[in-house]
Amino acid sequence: MRYPPVSILKQTNMLFVRSFLILFLSCMTITINLCFSSNPSSLRTLSVDGHFSFDEVHHAAKDFGNRFHLLPLAVLHPKSVSDIATTIRHIWQMGPDSELTVAARGHSHSLQGQAQAHQGVVINMESLQVHKMHVYSGNYPYVDASGGELWIDILRECLKYGLAPKSWTDYLHLTVGGTLSNAGVSGQAFRQGPQISNVNQLEVVTGKGEVLNCSEKQNSDLFHGVLGGLGQFGIITRARISLEPAPDMVKWIRVLYSDFTTFATDQELLIGAESTFDYIEGFVIINRTSLLNNWRSSFDPQDPVQASQFQSDGRTLYCLELAKYFNRDRIDALNEEVGNLLSQLRYMASTLFLTEVSYLEFLDRVHVSEVKLRSKGLWEVPHPWLNLLIPKSKINDFADEVFGSILTDTSNGPILIYPVNKSKWDNRTSAVLPEEDIFYLVAFLNSAMPSSMGTDGLEHILTQNKRILEFCETARLGMKQYLPHYNTQGEWRAHFGPRWEVFAQRKSTYDPLAILAPGQRIFQKGISFS
Repeated sequence: MRYPPVSILKQTNMLFVRSFLILFLSCMTITINLCFSSNPSSLRTLSVDGHFSFDEVHHAAKDFGNRFHLLPLAVLHPKSVSDIATTIRHIWQMGPDSELTVAARGHSHSLQGQAQAHQGVVINMESLQVHKMHVYSGNYPYVDASGGELWIDILRECLKYGLAPKSWTDYLHLTVGGTLSNAGVSGQAFRQGPQISNVNQLEVVTGKGEVLNCSEKQNSDLFHGVLGGLGQFGIITRARISLEPAPDMVKWIRVLYSDFTTFATDQELLIGAESTFDYIEGFVIINRTSLLNNWRSSFDPQDPVQASQFQSDGRTLYCLELAKYFNRDRIDALNEEVGNLLSQLRYMASTLFLTEVSYLEFLDRVHVSEVKLRSKGLWEVPHPWLNLLIPKSKINDFADEVFGSILTDTSNGPILIYPVNKSKWDNRTSAVLPEEDIFYLVAFLNSAMPSSMGTDGLEHILTQNKRILEFCETARLGMKQYLPHYNTQGEWRAHFGPRWEVFAQRKSTYDPLAILAPGQRIFQKGISFS
């Protein structure tokens, strides 16, 4: 048998080794490229006007709820909308194999980690100052504001022109993008609708990194999807908000009821009347005899003698809080109008309290409480809030069970309860509402004392919240959560009901890789939406 010459064998071996090395180095290059494309260090190479923080990120793992603490990989402090778009586009181009996600963080008032991104990128929206606030005071006034602007600052700027937004939240130290991603509800909503019903135009960065303007006439599907969309379809970087003439003063009124049905019926009467108050909210008072004494520091009783003799005797009481806006030159007409409205109500006569404050002071009223709580170290505690929307036809059943059986001894914070007209909401937005034309917002604004194992402790409050939710489910009240929180997509499907398909389709269109708002726990990156 003949063997090939040694020289030929050497050439063949060299050719094999060379081919192997080329193949090996090619694979190494592909592997390295893949690693860098999904490696967080690639964020360091991005050209942005602002900057990324990779070490100072712990603050982005906290929120007002103070229960979830998910540490991000990086925090972007954008100086331009382009910074946000560049970052999202970079992560989008990494593809589905990258685990990076993005959460927009405003004033960190979310309750259950909704604005957090575990090992992802948190965008500090308050750094975004590219859009200087612009107030247009023509026939149809509006203000253009950054998505990271606080409502309190918008109010102050608009008041310089004698104007103000039409609808509010009770607390104004929240960002525009944050409230518009939910709804934005307060005591004006029965008449003006929520904040998402008072927006003319948005600028949005989608989950693909596209910067799009949208309105009723331009990219309308995105416009309606983003409003109340829980941050799932895009980050709001600018909003054009409708304005109205601002009043000088507010007549601020509180009255008490001992019977829930009478309390609810009077509220429904007021929100359906053509001539009525400008602001209507109710709240529940459980076992707080000293409350009226506290009110005397800022409110005047109409009948001081009767008010001084009033005792709650441990009863659950219901407070109706009302406001009528006015200018100083109309004070006499205002007093007559308020008197006529109050004469239609069936509150306990000895519990009428009134005061007059500036419009700014009234709208920023919750901030006063915040300052007091911060001074006592009671602001940055867990806040296991529960916000529900209850159909009008079921509100008495709800009240009988919750205030008669579940919450009987005390409450761990304010309990708001007031009706809203569904006709003032746009059903094309992503906000989910009960079926009926009138529904109640019921908000349990609890604060838990750290380390407490008693009735003011976190576990006790969470147990109460669970009992309330279980009752709503078993009694089939048709309840929907506001500022919703669920842990599984099945629960989210039930929340959205027949609107789920539209919601999922919008996600597939505007954020197909599920990069945005992972803290909502609706969609998971790399898992099908259908």
